[in-house]
Amino acid sequence: MLDGRCALVTGSTSGIGLAYAKALAAEGCAVTLNGIADAATVEAATAEVAAAGGGEVHFSPADMRDPAAIRALVAGATKAMGKIDILINNAGIQHVSPIEDFPDDRWDAILAINLSSAFHTIKATLPQMRARDWGRIVNTSSVQGLVASIHKAAYVSAKHGLIGLTKMVALETAESGITCNAICPGSTDTALSRWQTEKFAQEEGIGFAEASRRRLAEKQPSLKQVGVDQLAALAVFLCSDAAGQMTGTALPMDGGWTAQ
Repeated sequence: MLDGRCALVTGSTSGIGLAYAKALAAEGCAVTLNGIADAATVEAATAEVAAAGGGEVHFSPADMRDPAAIRALVAGATKAMGKIDILINNAGIQHVSPIEDFPDDRWDAILAINLSSAFHTIKATLPQMRARDWGRIVNTSSVQGLVASIHKAAYVSAKHGLIGLTKMVALETAESGITCNAICPGSTDTALSRWQTEKFAQEEGIGFAEASRRRLAEKQPSLKQVGVDQLAALAVFLCSDAAGQMTGTALPMDGGWTAQ
């Protein structure tokens, strides 16, 4: 579906970002990965993406808090692959704390990585997309970009802001062949989520399945985690020609969370 396209995926050495990268590679994309991880993790992620598609795979450890590093990331990916047709902003971090105790440095870091980095990648990549009159920008927001949860001041603020940025970019590119959309996952089956469930199970003295059900019951009516491959399939669709008139949307995949 995407033969010959070139994609940059931030925050892609594990979890949702890695699933995006593998799915794009499987559809024929060259891919540049990005993330902060040890050498073994980077090597494994690169191998997985290469095996998924057999095409070229590159990696950059660019710090997504640093605008200069982000500009260098875009320039390096463009040089390595020849162009960037698809930009997926997935880099993100989290901190949980009541707002009166929320550390200032955590607020600054989360806003920088979860929101400002997308501004900088889009700003740096958009000129070449405009020159070719084709591009796909997909931002990973969150169900918490649509509704709020307590103790997540920075995360909720950044993810709401990312949807606003998505809509603004969609309007500025509406008459072109460029689209910009946001994916809003609910509770998702990642290594972090599994660790949190295991911890809850130990604390409550219950099995993993029951712990998962209890955690999900609070917010996610399906009582099932979103799969990273499901999110990746949605991203591939948004990057396809079939989605050429879908822009400025915030698409929840949340097991009914926002239906309540």
